[in-house]
Amino acid sequence: MRTTITLDDELLAKARAYTGLEEKTALVREALKALIQREAAKRLANLGGSQPGIEGAPRRRSDDDENRIGEPPDGGSD
Repeated sequence: MRTTITLDDELLAKARAYTGLEEKTALVREALKALIQREAAKRLANLGGSQPGIEGAPRRRSDDDENRIGEPPDGGSD
């Protein structure tokens, strides 16, 4: 979608210096992505304390979990 926007020259220069991106379109795209990520993280963090008394989900150990990474299946004795 084509849109005409007015950009602050100082902000644009700082963004170019930090990112190395020269195209205004690329800078705006990356800025929007960063804004979305930041706001999504805020929303997720705000949900964290909404049910403090909730119990954790039950977990099951599979047979694969018993053989930890880096350990031979026989328990490590050679």
